[in-house]
Amino acid sequence: MEDLQRLYPIGIQTFSNIREGNYLYIDKTEYVYRMTHSSAKYMFLSRPRRFGKSLLTSTLHSYFSGRKELFRGLAIEKLEKEWVEYPILHFDMSTAKHADKEQLLQELNLKLSSYELVYGKAEEEVNPNQRLMGLIKRAYEQTGKKVVVLIDEYDAPLLDVMHERENLGVLRNIMRNFYSPLKACDPYLRYVFLTGITKFSQLSIFSELNNIENISMDEPYAALCGISEEEIRSQMKEDVDGLTKKLEITPEEVLLKLKENYDGYHFTYPSPDMYNPFSLLTAMEKGKIGSYWFGSGTPTYLIKMLDKFNVEPSEIGCKQAKVSAFDAPTETMTTITPLLYQSGYITIKDYDKELDIYTLDIPNKEVRLGLMESLLPHYVANNAEEANTMVAYLSRDIRNGDMDAAMRRLQAFLSTIPQCDNTKYEGHYQQMFYIIFSLLNFYVDVEVRTPRGRVDMVLRTKTTLYVMELKLDKTANEAMEQIDLKNYPERFALCGLPIVKVAVNFDSERCTIGEWRIEKE
Repeated sequence: MEDLQRLYPIGIQTFSNIREGNYLYIDKTEYVYRMTHSSAKYMFLSRPRRFGKSLLTSTLHSYFSGRKELFRGLAIEKLEKEWVEYPILHFDMSTAKHADKEQLLQELNLKLSSYELVYGKAEEEVNPNQRLMGLIKRAYEQTGKKVVVLIDEYDAPLLDVMHERENLGVLRNIMRNFYSPLKACDPYLRYVFLTGITKFSQLSIFSELNNIENISMDEPYAALCGISEEEIRSQMKEDVDGLTKKLEITPEEVLLKLKENYDGYHFTYPSPDMYNPFSLLTAMEKGKIGSYWFGSGTPTYLIKMLDKFNVEPSEIGCKQAKVSAFDAPTETMTTITPLLYQSGYITIKDYDKELDIYTLDIPNKEVRLGLMESLLPHYVANNAEEANTMVAYLSRDIRNGDMDAAMRRLQAFLSTIPQCDNTKYEGHYQQMFYIIFSLLNFYVDVEVRTPRGRVDMVLRTKTTLYVMELKLDKTANEAMEQIDLKNYPERFALCGLPIVKVAVNFDSERCTIGEWRIEKE
């Protein structure tokens, strides 16, 4: 790699700034040409946050502005011959987050006013929909060209109030009113593009706008946002080489680490493996593998919704569902699955064509560890910082094969956690163990079926498989007797690893592990 430091567009979502500033740009312009020359004039794309939706919208803005010079050397340069400049109305709704009714109306007023300075305003236009309709018509009349409407993060004003029924209804009506002219203005429009996190296909906010093509799960656009492995190998070879030097490992080892941490997203099936672009580019810039996506935003609303739907941490991944169950509006959802999928916490992993059923799971290590770190404070009261330190030492104990030391460490740590209502339930401790062991980056599962019952927990390291039975206010001997009586280890005899039985009893009065027994099979 050259001595000149590569510039990465971390947090830069404006296409012209990236091109003029000589930042790394992964060429998606062939998709832009395909989108704008298809039979569909109205398009919607859903992707999780930090996945490049705003950059894509900005790229469309530059394209419809006729700025040919920005696309020099990119795929679209050979495809586009005309480079026409169209009037563009570009609305970024992310500025309307955390808004109440008055604040949302003020935001819409500001956005409309800036374009009314250019195209004018009629006195009788008062409401947002009237003003938007007037703008579209005047822009068409004054330029002689049809209008392009770009709406980025259309659902941003609604996401934070998704669990507040009354507030959601008020804000949804305002946004429905604002978007309503798009269908009536069809004769004046060249192209309409909307992005968001939540799906809109049955969403009441677009009840009148039934002519939008939802390309979110269309195979031709599977790699539209995010970065594919092929793009890493072809357009980021220098970057991989640079990271190789910083980490002092081979290029193939770097690719494996990047894949483990940031890959694994699929928004249809079949689809290339897609990497989270924010995390991938941040890792390149900082020269180390880290958890960057979660650091850019705490999923507080997710935690609220997990509580609302009584979803345990161990239930987040590995789901099977019809597309209608996860490609559904979050405001009417009856399970947590649509929110998990649309927010990027789970993604498509497989598809059974015969049954028309998708398998959904957590995409990668970064998301799994980030989720568990976010959920940990709910199980360890205010001891999250101490818990993370404890987990680091616990990891060493278990890597060394010393489960007895791990149990002593867990016992000491749990005894510092204040008593709460949940400490009277065995399931509380099971989920807490699940989170802690997940943070060790080992395979862990709960309620694993065997021919004679269910194992409370299975933990698999590189060298050992642990079969664990958990009891509350009983004895470790009783837990071990259940393991032996139901012969749980038999289910894992072909795993190729030594099997260790771990029997644990929790003491609800002391809110920690009372006693344990460990035996090799």
